[in-house]
Amino acid sequence: MSDIPGISELTEIIGDDKSFVLRIVQPGLAGLMDGSVSTLAPIFATAFATHNSRTVFLIGLASAVGAGISMAFSEGLSDDGELTGRGNPVFRGIVTGLMTFLGGFLHTLPFLIPNVHTALTWAYAVVGIELVVIALIRHRYFKTSFALSCLQVIVGGGLVFAAGVLIGQS
Repeated sequence: MSDIPGISELTEIIGDDKSFVLRIVQPGLAGLMDGSVSTLAPIFATAFATHNSRTVFLIGLASAVGAGISMAFSEGLSDDGELTGRGNPVFRGIVTGLMTFLGGFLHTLPFLIPNVHTALTWAYAVVGIELVVIALIRHRYFKTSFALSCLQVIVGGGLVFAAGVLIGQS
């Protein structure tokens, strides 16, 4: 596992703003965005189709795990980091995969609540928080206007949410 940076290298990455953004923030944000948005459709489609929290939780968990693994490999195999300056691909893959899983799993957790309607209410709130966090990260590290960033992530999330609801009700 020599591809994973040690404490001294991590300290160096965190201490250098450009390196921190390229090696941690960017892959982490890509993962968080993917996990938060891509898992919405299967989760909400399942909720509206089955009205069964346990089933929704299992579908959400499977979606988050699958998306995390997929994104980890996608980022880890995208480039070796030399040409782009993005650093170690294995480390970036781990960051992306973990954040993708986290983004998909957070709004799955409410479905541990047996009442699907209560779980949906909590899931809506969690998704809202996830989207605001994404907008804040984009604003903080990529200098995107906070209002524009909110609009972009809400439109993207809303489209996927609508697809999930429409599919689940069909």
